[in-house]
Amino acid sequence: MALRRRKLPDIPDLSLGPHLTSEYAPNLRKQLRSRRMIVRSARDSWAWLQGRHRERDALDRLVSGARAGTSGALVLRGEAGLGKSVLLDYLLVHASGCRIVRASGIESEMELAYAGLHQVCAPFIDQLERLPAPQREALGTAFGLRIGGSPDRFLVGLAVLTLLSEVAEEQPLICLLDDAQWLDHASTQVLGFVGRRLGAEGVVLLFAMRDSPESQDLVGLPELSLGPLAEADARALLATAMPGRLDESVRDRIVAEARGNPLAILELPLAWTAAAFAGGFGLPDGVSVSGRIEESFRRRLTPLGPHSRRLLLVAAADPTGDPVLVHAAAEQLGIPDDAAEPARAAGLLDAATQIRFRHPLVRTVVYRDSPIAERQLVHRALANATDPELDPDRRAWHRATAAAGPDEEVALDLVRSAGRAQARGGFAAAAALLQRAVALTRDQGRRAERALGAAQASIQAGAFDAALGLLETVGTDSLDDPLRAQVELLRSHIAFASGLGREAPPLLLSAARGIEPFNLDLARETYLTAWGASVFAGRGDVIVEICQAVQALPPPPGKARPIDLLLDGFALLTTDGRAAAAPVLREAAKGLVGLPVEDVLKWGWVATGASAALWDDEGMRVIYSRQVQVIRDAGALAALPIHLSVLGMTTTWTGDLEESAAIIAEGDSAARATGVPIAPYPELRLMALRGREAEAAALIAGTIQMAAASGQEMGVISAHWAAAVLYNGLGRYEEAMSAAQATANSFEPWVSMWALPELVEAAARSGASQIARAAFEQLAKTTRSCDTDWALGVEARAHALVAGDGTAEDLYREAIARLGRTALRPELARAHLLYGEWLRRIGRRVDAREQLRAGHELFLEIGMGAFAERARRELLATGEKVRKRSVETIDELTPQELQIAKLARDGLSNPEISARLFLSPRTIEWHLRKVFSKLGIVSRKELRSTLPGARRTAVGVSSASDPRGP
Repeated sequence: MALRRRKLPDIPDLSLGPHLTSEYAPNLRKQLRSRRMIVRSARDSWAWLQGRHRERDALDRLVSGARAGTSGALVLRGEAGLGKSVLLDYLLVHASGCRIVRASGIESEMELAYAGLHQVCAPFIDQLERLPAPQREALGTAFGLRIGGSPDRFLVGLAVLTLLSEVAEEQPLICLLDDAQWLDHASTQVLGFVGRRLGAEGVVLLFAMRDSPESQDLVGLPELSLGPLAEADARALLATAMPGRLDESVRDRIVAEARGNPLAILELPLAWTAAAFAGGFGLPDGVSVSGRIEESFRRRLTPLGPHSRRLLLVAAADPTGDPVLVHAAAEQLGIPDDAAEPARAAGLLDAATQIRFRHPLVRTVVYRDSPIAERQLVHRALANATDPELDPDRRAWHRATAAAGPDEEVALDLVRSAGRAQARGGFAAAAALLQRAVALTRDQGRRAERALGAAQASIQAGAFDAALGLLETVGTDSLDDPLRAQVELLRSHIAFASGLGREAPPLLLSAARGIEPFNLDLARETYLTAWGASVFAGRGDVIVEICQAVQALPPPPGKARPIDLLLDGFALLTTDGRAAAAPVLREAAKGLVGLPVEDVLKWGWVATGASAALWDDEGMRVIYSRQVQVIRDAGALAALPIHLSVLGMTTTWTGDLEESAAIIAEGDSAARATGVPIAPYPELRLMALRGREAEAAALIAGTIQMAAASGQEMGVISAHWAAAVLYNGLGRYEEAMSAAQATANSFEPWVSMWALPELVEAAARSGASQIARAAFEQLAKTTRSCDTDWALGVEARAHALVAGDGTAEDLYREAIARLGRTALRPELARAHLLYGEWLRRIGRRVDAREQLRAGHELFLEIGMGAFAERARRELLATGEKVRKRSVETIDELTPQELQIAKLARDGLSNPEISARLFLSPRTIEWHLRKVFSKLGIVSRKELRSTLPGARRTAVGVSSASDPRGP
């Protein structure tokens, strides 16, 4: 659309010489301002988009994709004045056929949880009922529409993803978020989550923001950085705004000083003094471009009367855009109705009915340049004008900002607001509110309690540095013992949450001892956490101290709880051995099956080790599966990755490697979505069983390096165990023996135990009989007290490797019988393989073929490529011809497609799959269409025959039903 301009007189062609008098300069500046106002009032000219072809093309592609049903997210980054907001305006005009929602981050609202997100979702609040119940409850609670427990922020994110997807069903949806660096933390977390999960919904999220440390929640989204305009484009923009003749020296000076910043190109002439025009000196070079732009706005503020300036401060202090609120506060302050007109005439406000600043820097200058006493006066008026029932949190914040000193009534108001924020999951907001409450609290005891609350909220928000800073402000010397113990407990939790390194265990131990005299239940939980952290870090010295402290605790009153039994069992396991611990751990495992959700979330990650320590494969699967379901049902998605990791590891024991890979992929999706890093323990096991040396070796080496650097001995041990399995499968026994030996002498009670059968096998095949026998004796100490088919079957298989020929056969047959009664197909297949190898070596080729065939078929069925090849070579050595077959996989599907196909095969609906995988239902539908196309099917029913579940029955074991065989 053409720009309409009124005719302006040409500006004389003047140089910057002395003859440009001071009398002429104000007239020049007046004409510059006039032209500037005309151009900025006609947005359809798009003068600011000069030279922004790349950026416009990127936005056009996003809109075209949305119209075609795909989604996208983009972060526009750049300093103030580069035209980010104008690019958003560009989409307002060029996204025809799309529904557009525009929101803006507001600096003063950064402490109000979900304030920015509410701007995005407010137009669709009436559609909340279309969401699945858990998502509906979570989002409703976050917005204060429902009363409930603190919602998991990732469940809130999934709810927003589903909501936007539902809205886009009717019309492509474009969400524009300006000044995103000022969005509250809870909102950026959720919107970043949504942006990373978009797929095929027809939704676009576009963020415009300055570079800021507050933008970490948007990491992982595509970015487009706005740089300065090229000189030719800068001159063209200046010519658009000032079409008359202007001395080239003046133009050069303006362009040079603006440094390619469009707003500066148009504002700098208004910031210069008459002397600057006359002498051509401009502003000092040490002043930043944004500083020079601010100076332009500052000069326009100076002539305004006190009423206009105060009205601008009211708008800057509470930028809700609510004219009723601004008018009410202005009325209290005696500001007349026409006070906004001079500010609009000066180009500081948009020509609209609302009080809206023409640029965020105007707001910054107005607020920062106002005296503190004036700010307090304005905030007090805004607090009085804010409805305490409808918006109590914003009112509390205004009251706090208005307070000139300690004020217990205001501090208590902030504490209540923090409680409401925390109930909605706004932990960062709660921390900020409590921190302000601390500053307004005079009583030292209350100050300490509120500082501890702020630190706790900061930990829950993942802001560990901020939490430590708050704890530093609490002088422990002046605290009583309970508060001092709480400070130490928080310090230890920060260390633990920051990473499972070597520093956390002694801090947790010290904290447990400190809290013990005041809260025995909390002390037991802390001792259990300390024990688990010590196992992961390999702190044997700390583990011994923990166990001694636990055994010195008084017995709990009444019937022992599962946590009491678990803690006592782990202590006995460490100090007295597995035989002493087994009865206690067995009793604990029974109680862990029905563990309530709050305990699963607090210490459930440690609880999973009870069945594992007892070689109880069925108990492991029951507990791990239930805990994953409990976490899903509770919507505690932040805890999901670690529990899926353990479930994926457990599933590898059954030999359902595709199912395990799907669980691992789901865990990775959850980890990426929630930002919760997890170590690749299940992937190590999966790669080792598959026998893909290149992939497995790279993962093993990387894990060892990472774990060693971060002080996680558990990771090092797991990697060496995986290497032992891998090299045993490849028949490289000396390498397997070396890897298995690296797990010895560890206080870790699970992986080091599972590595012993690998050491026995590798040492026996390497001719290191003494090492093999010693490893078997160590293994037997872990199995004989457990009395499970897994334990005794593995023991019999290992015993056969070191026994004489007179007893080996009975032991092999016992191993096959016992393992055949379990779901542990890889262990059974390996028993067939070892038995067949032994039979071939003593010359019984026909018998050997039967066992080797059984093992070979199982290995192929499972997908254990290296072990299958080892069995094939043994069969060839018996004289049997064996066609080389590859392990069966569905190569046409990507891992994510296979994961979605399996869930659909198992009967999950698209919304249920979307909740599992943090994707929208429309994206699930899109993936399933691709799956159907690749597999040549047309319905979900056909997935059951195309993707059959893994068989649970073993091959070739019917003749070994008795432990000792016929």
